[in-house]
Amino acid sequence: MSIKITIDGKEIETQAGEPLIDVAADNGIFIPRLCYMRGKPCLGTCRVCSVKVNGWMAASCATPVYEGMNVEVDDPEVKDMQKALVETLFSEGTHNCPSCEKSGRCDLQAIGYEVDMMVSRFPYRFTERKRENAAELIWLERDRCIFCQRCVNFIRDEETGQKIFSISGRGPHSQIEIDKNVADKMTKEQARFASDICPVGCIIDKERGYDHAMGVRKYDIASIRERILKGEQ
Repeated sequence: MSIKITIDGKEIETQAGEPLIDVAADNGIFIPRLCYMRGKPCLGTCRVCSVKVNGWMAASCATPVYEGMNVEVDDPEVKDMQKALVETLFSEGTHNCPSCEKSGRCDLQAIGYEVDMMVSRFPYRFTERKRENAAELIWLERDRCIFCQRCVNFIRDEETGQKIFSISGRGPHSQIEIDKNVADKMTKEQARFASDICPVGCIIDKERGYDHAMGVRKYDIASIRERILKGEQ
C-alpha cells in the first residue's frame, strides 16, 4: 500500500512496512549503520541508525514505515546520539586503526569519520580477549568485535545450515566464538564474504591481509555513502 511519510521536512511516497533505513537511503538520505544489511532481518544491535520518529528515538533498521510518520535525521540530538553510540563502540573494544588489516575499508572507522568523532567521551576499557587462529581460513581478533552479529546470522555451513559463529558470555565477558570443525568446511569465497561483511577487523581472511600499505590507506567516506545509497550494503 502506498503511503506518505516525512523525513526532515521532505514528503516521501513509499510502500507501507518497508524498513525506514531503506526508504531514507532510496531517497538520498544517509543514515549511519553497522549491523544492518539491506534485505536481511536486523536485530538492531548497534543502534547507530537511531533517528527521531514522531519525536521519539528509534532504530531505523527495525522501524517499518507507516502513513503520516514524521522522521528527523538531520537533528542535533539525533547526531549527538549517533556519535555517542559510535564512541561507546570504540571505548568498549580495542581499535588501533593504523595497524588494523581492515583500515581503509572498515565501516566503524568510516562511521567514526561520518559523526566527526575524534576521541570517545567515555573511558576506554581496552578489554583483552584472546585471539583465535585455529581455523584454516579465519583469524579472529576478538578485541575488535562490536557484537553486530552479522556473522552469527548470515554465515552458515552451506550443506547443513549450521552456524559457524556465535557469541558466548554476557557483558564484559562476552566474546565471539567460531566452530572450528564447521569453519574448516568453508570455501575461500565464503571466508572472504565473512571477512567482508564484518564491519570491523574482527574476522580476518587469512589469505587476504592488507589491501594497501600503512600510510597509503585512507578512508573515503564518500565510498561508503555511495555503497549504502545504491543498496550495495
